[in-house]
Amino acid sequence: AGMKFFLQYVGCFFAFFSAGFLIISTWTDCWMVNADDSLEVSTKCRGLWWECVTNVFDGIQTCDEYDSIYAEHSVKLVLTRAMMITADILSGFGFLFLVLGLDCVKFLPDEPLIKLRICLVSGVMLLIAGLPGIMGSVWYAVDVYVERSSLLFHNVFLGIQYKFGWSCWLGMAGSLGCFLSGSLLTCCMYLFRETSSGRFHPAYSLRKGYSSAATVVTNVHLPSSQTATSKMYAVDTRV
Repeated sequence: AGMKFFLQYVGCFFAFFSAGFLIISTWTDCWMVNADDSLEVSTKCRGLWWECVTNVFDGIQTCDEYDSIYAEHSVKLVLTRAMMITADILSGFGFLFLVLGLDCVKFLPDEPLIKLRICLVSGVMLLIAGLPGIMGSVWYAVDVYVERSSLLFHNVFLGIQYKFGWSCWLGMAGSLGCFLSGSLLTCCMYLFRETSSGRFHPAYSLRKGYSSAATVVTNVHLPSSQTATSKMYAVDTRV
């Protein structure tokens, strides 16, 4: 039981931070750093929804939002948005389900099997959430690298840097955390499912054994009492 609680808490820890990392990475503006900056006086960060330019001397930041979501955007941007939002939703619900399935939470305290299944569903949701998260963040990073390589191949001067931002790395970390927490939860629930289900078996077996014993005792004593009565009746009849 102690190992089961430990694995649940570890999975909850990773699920909490993984969901947080995915949400933060989706709604921050630093997926690509210093794109098209050749003057060395500002730092530019591009995100999924806007891009910001920060002056390196006075620290003033100016952000420009992209056009409406109905406008035409690149395939990379649209698909990355969709995959990251999907990962956010799945990881968020997975964490909430996990909280309800913890043994320390007073939710369905008399139904350990149901709580076990809730944790299993949470693990599966976290595993599924890690898939679009890692696909979106890695695809964006690879596309940045390919774009950088193609510009260098054509001898186009880019400036100081052209690298992945911390938002992209945070998305990767959150996706890997979802995989880790989901794996821990599913393995934990698989290993301890018989232990939890066995809580009901001893009581059921005891009741069944008690009933069987009572039946045997009744069947044993009933014929003997009937035989004694028959003998007495036979003696009285002879007299």
